[in-house]
Amino acid sequence: MAMATDVPKNGFRLSMLVYDTRYRSYTIQLVVLVLFAMAVAWLLNNTVQNLEARGKEFNFGFLWQRAGYDIGQQLIPYNNDDNHFRALLVGLANTLVVAFWGCIFATVLGVIIGVLRLSKNWLVGRLMTVYVEIFRNVPLLLWILLTYVILSEITPAPNAFRLTDEMIAAGTAPAAEMMFFDSVAVTNRGTNIPAPLFERGLGSVDLGFMTLNLTFLAIVAVIAGSVYVNRRILASARATQEATGDRPVTWWKSILVLFAPVLLLFVMLGFHLEVPTLKGFNFSGGILVAHPFTAMVIALSLYTAAFIAEIVRAGIQAISRGQSEAAFALGLRPGRTMNLIILPQALRVIIPPLISQYLNLTKNTSLGIAVSYLDLRGTLGGITLNQTGRELECMLLMMLIYLSISLSISALMNMYNNSVQLKAR
Repeated sequence: MAMATDVPKNGFRLSMLVYDTRYRSYTIQLVVLVLFAMAVAWLLNNTVQNLEARGKEFNFGFLWQRAGYDIGQQLIPYNNDDNHFRALLVGLANTLVVAFWGCIFATVLGVIIGVLRLSKNWLVGRLMTVYVEIFRNVPLLLWILLTYVILSEITPAPNAFRLTDEMIAAGTAPAAEMMFFDSVAVTNRGTNIPAPLFERGLGSVDLGFMTLNLTFLAIVAVIAGSVYVNRRILASARATQEATGDRPVTWWKSILVLFAPVLLLFVMLGFHLEVPTLKGFNFSGGILVAHPFTAMVIALSLYTAAFIAEIVRAGIQAISRGQSEAAFALGLRPGRTMNLIILPQALRVIIPPLISQYLNLTKNTSLGIAVSYLDLRGTLGGITLNQTGRELECMLLMMLIYLSISLSISALMNMYNNSVQLKAR
């Protein structure tokens, strides 16, 4: 006897693509895919026709033409005789370094403010609330401009650091003095800091489109190796503690592993600092950190920290109050309770929205053009675009780079997020 659930044995009919639930979803997906492909084809064809009408063709050959413009802040060796691709790399490096330091400072500051917002001290809690409300309700561009103006206007000119013979004879001090044992000078042109130099550097390798500093790579490799060995030491200590109940003393091993190899490498390479000195009308030697870079890092950090603080506060409040009460009953102090019990659990709530803040901060670096900070937006999407007239190519390339950076950040943070999630048994 045939059951009600038996599938009819009739042959396939075209009407089944619409009326049969087994095929309807595939039909809808296929129709949407075809419509999307047609839309993309129309857009590309329309773009090609418009380019032909203007006497242009779609290519990226302009990247190998001479750039002809200077970039003040640069991590990669560059001069105006290099091509636009080299300028792109310099701008990309400037974008990444601002995003890197901005994420670090914003995270540290945001966590501190988020925890202090929950303080039982009324004054501390209200002050942190005022900070959050002020910074997150004023546009970021205004904070960038304000920070840049403050750095440029209230800092002294380089000649204010000059000490003349007449001043020595009269026993008077210069109008401005260097900080940190006469090693750092903050002027209206930038911040001059000591530069690390190596007497016996390992040299560099020119790859054509960029130069690899072998000394820097060696330092990074040693630090990465030290961190890996330290993680193995801590993992071994945890395994011993779980097996025997006694945790071996590892602090001296960690200090030795983390610092001894790097210090030994520095000694072998002849590490020393080049302190900036006033010569003529400006400081020479050391590293000049331009005010646009400093303004970007400060403004992005303070602005994003306000949002991270709210994320941290919400993550902490998502943890049951019973966790804190149980820790207090065991004799743990509030600080230890927060560090060992509350924050580790709150990370599972904090990290997903934190990823969005990192992405926003990275994309907001494009506002650096307002203070003449030549990042990816200022080089590829600014001067290069204006000089070559390749609007479409520059915009597409810039969008692709920002997309790649954002997806990389998301992938790394999602990996970390998975590592702190509760594991099902």
